[in-house]
Amino acid sequence: MKMNPPSTKTAEADAQGVRISEGGRVRRRLIGATAAAGAVSALPRFAIGQGAWPSKPIRIVVNFPPGGLTDNIGRQYGEFIGSKLGATVVVENRPGAGGLIGADVVAKAPADGHTLLMSISTSLWHGRVLYSRMPYQPDKDFAPITLFPSGALLMGVNAKLPIRNAKEMLAYAQKNPTNMGTYSPASWPHLIADTWNGSEGTKFTPIHYKGESPMWPDVASGIVHTAVGSHQAMNVHIQRGTIRPIAAVGQLRSPRVPDLPTFAEQGFKHPVFTLDGWLPFCAPAGTPEEILVKINDAILEGYRTSPKVKAMHESFGIPTGPTGLAETRERWAKESPIWIAMAHRLGIKLD
Repeated sequence: MKMNPPSTKTAEADAQGVRISEGGRVRRRLIGATAAAGAVSALPRFAIGQGAWPSKPIRIVVNFPPGGLTDNIGRQYGEFIGSKLGATVVVENRPGAGGLIGADVVAKAPADGHTLLMSISTSLWHGRVLYSRMPYQPDKDFAPITLFPSGALLMGVNAKLPIRNAKEMLAYAQKNPTNMGTYSPASWPHLIADTWNGSEGTKFTPIHYKGESPMWPDVASGIVHTAVGSHQAMNVHIQRGTIRPIAAVGQLRSPRVPDLPTFAEQGFKHPVFTLDGWLPFCAPAGTPEEILVKINDAILEGYRTSPKVKAMHESFGIPTGPTGLAETRERWAKESPIWIAMAHRLGIKLD
């Protein structure tokens, strides 16, 4: 099969804030409309835990474009957080530079619980070894609130290729120059391509996109051979017969394609194939503990009780829920070094 050359086009993201809506109407709640509320908002930080928070709209910065998994999680959980806390929640997409632009916005925001970050792990964990300079310090500038599971991301190939499983993909790439779409530099597909190039003699060229939305149409059309991402984002192309899923990343199969074996079940044991992926949700460092607890509690309640959140999890094939505050901190400390080490082996700088 003759493949077209890689596309140089990437979708431009809408960087404007998007207000969470319900029933097609924008929900607006007036926070701090009285002079008394205005006075409360001026109290020092230690008073926030005494009932003054939230005192204005809560902004969730998603550092990727609309339409992908990160964006959907931010919107669905953001809507529940707003209803639980009686606050207006605004979701603002700020993509660019592999997520660094949006993360930097939050890193430099006041630590008052009114600006939060919905991110992939690259921006906060292993991105530090890929950039000579980062505008923030990941370990010092953020307070983790929860880790959302990414679920079993899938490797999909253009359906015209003679590839039906991961071993056939590997064999094809060992014999042919092959490209792999990634939704961000240093993302999971980038690490998979590098791992195979280093250990199996493949010839993958990563093609970086700003999120999943512009990536999968290029796989479906044959511009890109293969990519890794969420079932929801690629499903329309699976239904059309233009993309074929061949393996699932992580410990569990995807509930959306239960007959599809994982990479591990197909014999691939490297951590890049077996680790479970996480999407960090953070506040600026120094945000009061009481606020972190309240937000985490709302997120966990949303997972247990919200029909919209449940539907979103089912749509993306994510059978597990977000982590509690203690587990979040434990996993952050334990698993981020593994991702950082894998990124070190890329041996590249992106700036």
